[in-house]
Amino acid sequence: MVLVDLMPRLLELDMQPRTGKAVLEASIALAEGARIAGAPVVAIRVERPNVAEQPPGSELSQPIADLADAVVVKRSIGGFYGTDLDATLRSHGAETLVMAGIMTNLGVESTARAASDQGYDLVFAEDAMSALTLAEHEAAVNLNFPRFGEVVAAADLRWRTES
Repeated sequence: MVLVDLMPRLLELDMQPRTGKAVLEASIALAEGARIAGAPVVAIRVERPNVAEQPPGSELSQPIADLADAVVVKRSIGGFYGTDLDATLRSHGAETLVMAGIMTNLGVESTARAASDQGYDLVFAEDAMSALTLAEHEAAVNLNFPRFGEVVAAADLRWRTES
């Protein structure tokens, strides 16, 4: 499970098709399901580069921080460039990534593209994502994500466990 940019300052933005609160609630439920299944939960948050202090609300939302097995800090749109995300995922034995978070077409999509390049299988929990506009969200979900993996509703996701 990879959760992207679930930080108060971003969750408070006006987004479509769902609010940051709705994305957070869906992401918490997904992370709880992952934990029950024994799958790792990796949370990514962004920090602005070259500033002395991050804006207020730049920490992970507390419920996500509490559920995360690992936290990766990025300084670009995607979660792989210049981070230890790949090493972190591989150390947990991850082969398939369930993606959720904000912004659908930016942080989530950029991270997903790089994950695909790294050979991960991808599943996108569509109702645990949102973007600044409905058009941006729908373009990512309907045009781009199907090229990289499977798009599902969170309620339809079934966690596989190793026997």
